Amino acid sequence: MILYISYYKEINYMLLEDYFHFLAPNDIRLKGTRVGIETVLYDFIYRSCSPEHIADTYPTINIEQVYATILYHHCKRQEVENYLSEWFEFGRKMREKQERDLPHDIIRLRQLKAERDAKRAYAS
Repeated sequence: MILYISYYKEINYMLLEDYFHFLAPNDIRLKGTRVGIETVLYDFIYRSCSPEHIADTYPTINIEQVYATILYHHCKRQEVENYLSEWFEFGRKMREKQERDLPHDIIRLRQLKAERDAKRAYAS
């Protein structure tokens, strides 16, 4: 539970989960946005971005939401780590599928590039 004092000096209690919209077990968003917690946590954990930088990067979220996401990760570490692992695995599978199912035009462009690079290497 987070305690904060509003502009009018009223004391409001807010549960940490109130910051999030749980769309599905593998889809947790910051409430009122389309930003997933994985976006904030990836920037914070793997890119070592400061909370302020993250809030500045994504205009639909504020610093309070960034800190709430970090705190949620801290409080539910194993659950969120599993969530992130599934997110990474899903991304890996989608990249593999995209690579397997490339449109003909992309394959042709890659062939042309390889031929051009080979000619440049031969000319050098």
